[in-house]
Amino acid sequence: MQREREGQTGKLLDGCDGIQHIGIPTADLKKTCEFYEELGFERTFETVIGDGQHVAFLNFQNVTLELYEGEPAGKAGAVDHISINCLDVQKAYALAVEKGYPVVSNGIEELPFWKNGVRFFTIEGPNREKIELNQYL
Repeated sequence: MQREREGQTGKLLDGCDGIQHIGIPTADLKKTCEFYEELGFERTFETVIGDGQHVAFLNFQNVTLELYEGEPAGKAGAVDHISINCLDVQKAYALAVEKGYPVVSNGIEELPFWKNGVRFFTIEGPNREKIELNQYL
């Protein structure tokens, strides 16, 4: 019981502290941002990555959305991934590999999001859903 209270249960999410964001692909980033802003979300970060993919993060209280141009935009249930805020991505990655979770990213990856970037990796769930473990740098 003491081990569980300290977050040392041997589970992948031991070194995590909650949902970081929910990723939603869109065919029209501007229109989608405007929709969520009208609902009450605030755009807090926007950037262009890779070969010109536009990405925006919007917050409302404790919910963060990552909106980005991509497929399968426009389909029912088109949430692409759930991102868990990870405090030590290297440790979580080692545990994911040890436990045999299907890692679908190129190991631990980095993106220039936020002030100092992020490091993350992605595993696939039993329904092909993606779970991203993401650490702010």
